[in-house]
Amino acid sequence: MPDKLTVIQIQRFYNNLQKNGRIQRKGYPELKDRSLSPRVVRGIHTLLSNRLDQAVTERLILKNPAQGRKLPKQGKKEMHILPQEKMGMYLAEADRRELLAAFCPELTTGLRRGELLALLWTDMDTEVRTISVTNQVNRIKGELVVSPPKTQNSVRTLAIPRQAVDLLVEEHKKHPGNPYMFPSPKTGMMYDPDAFRWTHDKILKAIGAEHVRFHDMRHLFATLSPKNGVDVKALSGAPGHDSACFTLNTCTHATAQMKQDAADTIGAVISSQI
Repeated sequence: MPDKLTVIQIQRFYNNLQKNGRIQRKGYPELKDRSLSPRVVRGIHTLLSNRLDQAVTERLILKNPAQGRKLPKQGKKEMHILPQEKMGMYLAEADRRELLAAFCPELTTGLRRGELLALLWTDMDTEVRTISVTNQVNRIKGELVVSPPKTQNSVRTLAIPRQAVDLLVEEHKKHPGNPYMFPSPKTGMMYDPDAFRWTHDKILKAIGAEHVRFHDMRHLFATLSPKNGVDVKALSGAPGHDSACFTLNTCTHATAQMKQDAADTIGAVISSQI
């Protein structure tokens, strides 16, 4: 009952989320860190506080016990990306595992993991060299769930380099009857995002690279792009960001010369490492 919920209970709940909020799932590798980020904890607070505000409005409780709770500071987390000198080794190891076709588009487009694994062959237009991003896949309560991307800006059409198109066409020949662009090698169905992340972690370990979150790999694209003359406005649309300013502030260091087409330029950079 809402009237039984106390200020102290809510504060303890937030504190526990910050330290041990992530749940260890049975049959999965042991979590090295069970803490939730300040952003997630603050999001949970917002949801809870809004519901309790509604309870006050409906006169179920006199006061919202979540108001004024101490929340973790949302500091800017330092981003780590794969050093460019390790890129060739990373792609070679992905190729050895027969996953080059999946990891190359990730580095050349900045797709999110869930967006990448939800792609169907019908999402690609080989003539105009584009991929349409309309879905993402996440594991929710043990099940793979396909849903629209996280924001309206995330529904987008991406230009992809010729090198990536050629890789994908060759990949399609291996399983022409499968609707998924990157099916699981074990099940033939949609690739589990967790399993895909573990493969990324294994590749990093195999090449002796420091750990880089898979989510941050897509920012390698955004970091390399301005350095190689890509127009920042074209760049902002690729990762699905709202604006060029957000892309620059989050992922890149701005440079003076931003000239050539994003897809072909970064495609050439990535291909030179294969």
